[in-house]
Amino acid sequence: MYSLDDFEIAAKRCLPRPVYAYVAGGAEANLAFDDNRQAFRELALVPRVLRNVSQRSQSVSLLGHEYAAPFGAAPMGMLALTAYRGDVIVAHAAHQANIPTVISGASLVRLEEILDAAPSSWFQAYLPGELQRISALLDRVAGAGVKTLMLTVDCPVGGNRENNMRAGFSTPLKPSLRLALDGALRPGWIARTVLPTLLRHGMPYFENSFAERGAPILSATVLRDFSKRDHFDWSHVAAIRKMWKGTLIIKGILNPLDVATAREHGADAIVVSNHGGRQLDAAITPLRILPEIVERAGDTPVWLDGGIRRGTDVLKALALGASFVFVGRPFNFAAAVDGERGVAHAIQILREEVDRDMALLGVNRCEEVGSTHVRDIRARFLTGAAGA
Repeated sequence: MYSLDDFEIAAKRCLPRPVYAYVAGGAEANLAFDDNRQAFRELALVPRVLRNVSQRSQSVSLLGHEYAAPFGAAPMGMLALTAYRGDVIVAHAAHQANIPTVISGASLVRLEEILDAAPSSWFQAYLPGELQRISALLDRVAGAGVKTLMLTVDCPVGGNRENNMRAGFSTPLKPSLRLALDGALRPGWIARTVLPTLLRHGMPYFENSFAERGAPILSATVLRDFSKRDHFDWSHVAAIRKMWKGTLIIKGILNPLDVATAREHGADAIVVSNHGGRQLDAAITPLRILPEIVERAGDTPVWLDGGIRRGTDVLKALALGASFVFVGRPFNFAAAVDGERGVAHAIQILREEVDRDMALLGVNRCEEVGSTHVRDIRARFLTGAAGA
């Protein structure tokens, strides 16, 4: 495995088609998904030379903690379908590498178990517009020792993921002859993931949607765990800010008009994200709207996810004003291919790329990367954060 893309190629061979489709695809015609990568292709880096880059460090300070790299592991739902205890192995690999990881509210492993393996993990929540259930979940999360809460706010309803349906994947997961045949064609996945899960832990449940245990993935009632999200609004965020004593991050902002509101409601950081192209198809790509978000954000940190596959992608996002990025699918595929060792290798690949690319760009620190280091190949300079 020489690049993050190599893990996806290998994962496609070892995962059943429905499971691979769930991870790999976007919504409807994949317009948002495809443009997340295209936006990076339309930017070129403009290096400086003879800068003495012998003192390079890609470490960054984030929310009062020094991390080893300017990227972290994004929250990913149902990771335990692609790899045995997938949430645990991704979190532990990230913890060992000293990069942040975010436990998904749609995970199939209890957050307390994940925190045992990676005590520094953050928690991401999908919340309904019900204060009683919100309060109970926050009590559980705080009691487990979580210090950083990430609210994902771009899911009032589920996206129209046609690729999932075409490949035979659904929520709830419905047993069928097609699903059984797809699984039989991937005996390694059955042996490494399915059988150990069932034998040691039983049928997977949605464990972290609420304070109480959610429904099993095969249950017809599973959609109740995703209900009333369309009631969730800024008034609930205001209530959460009063209840939650730790760091509060809002993920899923794409419109500059929402930035001021997020700041007024006490957001400690903002993640510019279109949910990996999995929600509103044709939603603007985070990288394209990033400079406008940064301009409105003032001193509130702005982070980005969506489409990061290379060290050069990380630097392009930093050049346009992001101070940090999150990576999702590649770490998911790495877990599917080779468990925690695969995730650790994927993290190392990206770290080595960032280090090499910083040297070639002519910078020693991530904070030095700015708008002078990037050009739109459509022949105009992009505006972003000021850079050296």
